[in-house]
Amino acid sequence: MKGKLYLIPSPLGENDPQEVIPASVLERIHHLRHFVAEEIRTVRRYLSKAGLKGQIEGLIFYELNEHTPAAEVEGLLAPLLAGEDVAIISEAGLPAVADPGADLVWLAQKQGIEVIPMVGPSSLMLALMGSGLNGQRFAFQGYLPAKKEERRKALAELERESMKLNQTQLFIETPYRNEALLDDLLAGLHPRTRLCLAADLTLPTAFLQTRTVADWKKNRPNLGKRPCVFLFLA
Repeated sequence: MKGKLYLIPSPLGENDPQEVIPASVLERIHHLRHFVAEEIRTVRRYLSKAGLKGQIEGLIFYELNEHTPAAEVEGLLAPLLAGEDVAIISEAGLPAVADPGADLVWLAQKQGIEVIPMVGPSSLMLALMGSGLNGQRFAFQGYLPAKKEERRKALAELERESMKLNQTQLFIETPYRNEALLDDLLAGLHPRTRLCLAADLTLPTAFLQTRTVADWKKNRPNLGKRPCVFLFLA
């Protein structure tokens, strides 16, 4: 028999897992030995907080990130094909969503391995829920281009698409580029476009506000280097 592939959510920050992860997910973790992680150190810390302190050394960890060669990703199927259950845990939030775990999920699907996604926090969905923007038609764009001119061009195209389709646009950024991205949003978007900024969701320092671009220009926030989701609707 083949093992099952569990997609285990993780906190979005340094929360106590019991604050944001359902008890059923934490219980499942106690029955797993094989863990695929983008950053093994982060997952070891999470599992320790989730109730496995003192048991970490008996677990088996595999690394899967954007630099993992395709042949090594395929090799991660081995314990599943041998009948062992395996968990994928993302750095933050949901595995396989803006996350390299999707590659392993696809391979598991092709092998007929049962994939079990489990409930947990998603910064994208939490931001959309709280934004007041269109939650029936939206598109997640991942990361925008890092170069300024390319980024501004991409934002202009996304704003045209948003207006044409009445579609909310969602994207994320590496925290140290938050302020540069906000510069481009305020400089390039139409003053009446509604822009939502959502940072540190589920944490005590959470910030989630939607204003028109014109209003944000009058009272610009300091996002700093916090994990942030950006959304707008033209």
